[in-house]
Amino acid sequence: MRSNLAHSRINRTTTSNSQHSFLSFFPSHTSSGARQVLNPEMQPTPSDKRQTTASQPSKMETLKTAAHKHIPPISAPPSPRHILNLYSTFITKNQSSVTQIESALRSLTYIIPGRFRDAELASESLHSSIQLLSLYHDTLLTRAVSKLPGMPSQHQQSSHNRYTKFWVGHSRFYRRVATALAVVQYTQLLWEMMAKRRGERVRWRVVVILEVLKAVCRLCLLRITNSRPLVTPPLPEREVIPEAEADGEGEGVDGEEGFEDEGFSEIRDRERERPRGEKEYRMKRTGLSLPSLPNPSDISSYLLSKVLTADDIKAPSALLNKTVGSAQLAELLHILQPVVYAVAMSRSRDKKNWQPWLLGLSLEYAARQLRKDGLRTTALEREQWGKRGWAMGWWAMRGAFYENVTKGFLHSASEKLPSLVSGVLDDYLYLWDGYYFSTSSE
Repeated sequence: MRSNLAHSRINRTTTSNSQHSFLSFFPSHTSSGARQVLNPEMQPTPSDKRQTTASQPSKMETLKTAAHKHIPPISAPPSPRHILNLYSTFITKNQSSVTQIESALRSLTYIIPGRFRDAELASESLHSSIQLLSLYHDTLLTRAVSKLPGMPSQHQQSSHNRYTKFWVGHSRFYRRVATALAVVQYTQLLWEMMAKRRGERVRWRVVVILEVLKAVCRLCLLRITNSRPLVTPPLPEREVIPEAEADGEGEGVDGEEGFEDEGFSEIRDRERERPRGEKEYRMKRTGLSLPSLPNPSDISSYLLSKVLTADDIKAPSALLNKTVGSAQLAELLHILQPVVYAVAMSRSRDKKNWQPWLLGLSLEYAARQLRKDGLRTTALEREQWGKRGWAMGWWAMRGAFYENVTKGFLHSASEKLPSLVSGVLDDYLYLWDGYYFSTSSE
């Protein structure tokens, strides 16, 4: 009995010593873990595990926190004003490219005016959209030119732009009325096409309404400008932005070019444009180089470009004289003539009737006779009356004269022309036959 107890004690001592020697070969954390396993009393209870789990954040919360830290904040969408400013900057910096694209699209609509006769509304919608977009671009570029430090001087601008810019900046009402008139002119054929789908009666009603709207706008412009003649177009035309000055603003101040005279820089540029062989002459004996003599035509053209004319020193408002008496009556007849002709055409059921055509032409001719050139006419007045004279040629494409004379001549000429040219001419004949505003001069 005693021998058995002693033997069991020896076995326990040997086992504990072997366990201690085995755990001594592992690191401290391993031995501590082993101690926890070997001592069940030291193991955590289920309640301790719940407390530990509650105190530590869950895996889902940890992932959400990490995601919020790494994901950048979502910025607000750009405002419409910011988008318009970016678009305005793009148009200003790429004026030449934008102008070329507009010209190409406009030429395309001219080449195929009635190619797809069932879709002429879509073709005219494209043309009107291009015209309206060009009008908006003209406004943007005019503002950009006025803000540039190297903008053209007053005598370098055309008389038309000087006059219209003055009234656009002087009167907000003038700017709005002139813009409304331009919009009506660009979309009048489109409105007529839409109205024609509902019948001839609706079409002529729309034509008369549009002519009345244009006459009201012109009368307002006549009143705003203190009875001065109307100009065509009533808004400033597009000017070329000096891209070199806009892009190179601030350059050349530290260098020598910042102090150069304008005339010297122009002469230097012309010298650079000359062929290399004409720049200088090398002497045979000494080897010295002598500059070639300037071209007399270059000097004359340079001096003439700096000469001021009588219109250059005038105020912008004085570029057109006020109309009084018969001249004012002539301007009123010129404004009301399209309305009278449209009303006469709407009441005439026969296209070959000469009465509407003779009435409209007589009013236009009377306006020209009442407003004859005088001694005090300015260059801008002569330019505008020259445009009106050329516009009278459209009377050969209207009303009874077109139906009785011009139409037969054009159809016979179309048969003798090549197929490509005759196809384009036939497309225009389709428009001239069916639409009033296709031959409108204004």
